[in-house]
Amino acid sequence: MGWFKSKYDKLTREEVVDAICKLEKETQNIEDELVEKQNQINVLMEKGKKETDKQIKLFYAKRINSLKAEREQSVQRAMYLMYNVQLMNKLKAAIDDNQFFKNTSKVSLGNLLSDQKGLAKFLNKTLNTRVAAEDVLTSADETFKAVEDAYEKNGTIYGMNDQDDALLAMFETEEMVADEQQMYSEKPKAQEDTE
Repeated sequence: MGWFKSKYDKLTREEVVDAICKLEKETQNIEDELVEKQNQINVLMEKGKKETDKQIKLFYAKRINSLKAEREQSVQRAMYLMYNVQLMNKLKAAIDDNQFFKNTSKVSLGNLLSDQKGLAKFLNKTLNTRVAAEDVLTSADETFKAVEDAYEKNGTIYGMNDQDDALLAMFETEEMVADEQQMYSEKPKAQEDTE
């Protein structure tokens, strides 16, 4: 009876570690982009609060919402990459365990396969990992579809949607508070001048 070779038989620990490093670097790049997008959002929020022109405020609101949508996509990508890193670390641990048992206990492959309960447990664990990984992708796809379906298309591209309206209202509220604080700080000064 011949042995069937798996692609995992040729897989080295170094290859897995290299893949993990690449995934972690890509994750770090996305994290850097997230920080940059958040900084852009913060700058635009400040500009929107200070702006007096309604159309420019609407522009800022739309730009902020666009950046938030991009940020959400980046977060999903980062989570997907982190999940891949997690699985690759499990694979690395399996390779390490395999090497450890080969080197320390001198157990032959035939003896390993004779443990049918252990083999069944290992195969079930592998299958569960695969199912869990596929479930993450399926769930993300369903979430994407649900969000897309929930979006209400506006009759005119440049009209206001609920998110734009909420940001505009916040800008105006903060503008009113700032004006009141300025009036309050100027009032005692005016009283001093009259005295």
